[in-house]
Amino acid sequence: VQLQASGGGLVQPGGSLRLSCAASGSIFSINDMGWYRQAPGMQRDMVAIISRRGGTKYADSVKGRFTISRDNAKNSVYLQMNSLKPEDTAVYYCKADIRDSWNNVYAAWGQGTQVTVSS
Repeated sequence: VQLQASGGGLVQPGGSLRLSCAASGSIFSINDMGWYRQAPGMQRDMVAIISRRGGTKYADSVKGRFTISRDNAKNSVYLQMNSLKPEDTAVYYCKADIRDSWNNVYAAWGQGTQVTVSS
């Protein structure tokens, strides 16, 4: 199973970006999907998580600015980021809790996409 993330880039403070992540491979089902971020010299932190049924959880620092969504038919998760701040600068990683075709259960990670918020 592979996760492919895209949509990062350079944006000015106050701007918006939309991240996408698609899972592919021998997938039977996906439970939670989410986005995490890691700034230089810092640990990787949770940004937002969405359950298969659409329940969401956000880090306090992004509440009201970021929106997570998913398309179960496409095994995809999205992160709409508005009102971006310089402190949102980080590498963003998608994660999916996978049950594969052989009934193995594990967490799969995407390769990371850089988001830089700067004027």
